[in-house]
Formats: sequence, C-alpha cells, structure tokens
Amino acid sequence: MNAVDEFNDYREKMNAGLLESDNKILKRIFNLDTNAFTAGSVDVNTKEMLGLACSMVLRCDDCVKYHLGKCHELGLNKTQVFEVFSIATLIGGTIVIPHLRRAAEYWEVLEQTKDV
Repeated sequence: MNAVDEFNDYREKMNAGLLESDNKILKRIFNLDTNAFTAGSVDVNTKEMLGLACSMVLRCDDCVKYHLGKCHELGLNKTQVFEVFSIATLIGGTIVIPHLRRAAEYWEVLEQTKDV
C-alpha cells in the first residue's frame, strides 16, 4: 500500500466514525465543506487550487494531501501544482518550506499512480 492509499483509507475510516456519532454540528461542517468545493461561479479546479494554497499557508499536511489528491483527480499537471506551491510559499513565508517538501513528495507519489 502506498502513501496515497494509506492516507485515503485512514481519512475515510475516521470520517465515517466521526459522522456515525450523529453530531449535528459535525455533520453540518462536513456538509458545508463538501458544498464549498462544488462548482459555482468559481470552477472546481480553481477552488481546489485555492484549498491547496490555503492549506499550505495554514501548514496542514493532511489538508495539503487531500487537496493534492483532488487536484490530481481533476487532471491538474505538475506545472500548475508547483505554481500553486510557489504562491503559497510566497504568502506563507519560509515556514511553509517543510510543508512544501512534503507536498512535492506526495505529488510525486500521486503522479506514479497514473499508471496503476
């Protein structure tokens, strides 16, 4: 199992457990998150790139992985993703660099899954 599968399996398992708690607030937050990233006046690709940049600036590695996975599913290429990386690092400053490294590594794994 690769890093992408491990991340997605863990995320799916934990999200299911959280939603099984039948907590109204958690369900609404999850629903709001889902709806925020659907197509509207801003297209889905742009929303995912915004999510990726914000996640990097906020230094949330799990969020970065999630949005990288979505960007990969949507067919974004390495040049586009690295442009988002550059903007996020510019805005977030050098403290983002460790997260940039992990993000670049995760993108490499995602690119390898194209042929699988």
